[in-house]
Amino acid sequence: MIKNPRNLLWLLPLPLFITYPLWQPPLSAFLAPRGGYNLKLVQPQDESPMQNFVMDAVVITMTSEGKEEWLIDADRAYTTGNEHELAMETVSAMYIGADRDPVNIESRRGTYFINQRHLILVDHVKVTKPTKNQVLLSDRLEYDDADKMLVSPGKVTIDTPNMRLHAGRMDYDFATEGFEFSDRVKVTL
Repeated sequence: MIKNPRNLLWLLPLPLFITYPLWQPPLSAFLAPRGGYNLKLVQPQDESPMQNFVMDAVVITMTSEGKEEWLIDADRAYTTGNEHELAMETVSAMYIGADRDPVNIESRRGTYFINQRHLILVDHVKVTKPTKNQVLLSDRLEYDDADKMLVSPGKVTIDTPNMRLHAGRMDYDFATEGFEFSDRVKVTL
């Protein structure tokens, strides 16, 4: 017989090891996670996840060198699959720069690329220069703010009180206020 109770201390874990097959299954079932395993919860998430949104009555102001140049209104704007792309419906853009004549642009749909500062307007585009009484009609119009170029890759019609012009591609340079047309150009005076 063991006379010292301290030597009996090693006997305490022995019943746990012997009875392990009896208590292990219920304990494992109790400690099992509920609801299954979801791999998405384990994977790290991006630091800046893409934010999708839809906004009504949107106003975008484009500035260059601290001066406001364009004011773009849209009845509805929403993000697409690309986080730096903003799609718009019923778009109205106004050139409000102080050093040139005002320009008003209207279209049914548009896309604004935020990083490139590039605006694309499609579906019945109408450009109006009210001071010169000029109206330009096109199906697609692109404005690149870095180059200050307005490009219409399709057919263009320009109406003024004294003439009507039909042409193919049109490039308009805001710096020189000069037009450049390609394809056939037909002018009716």
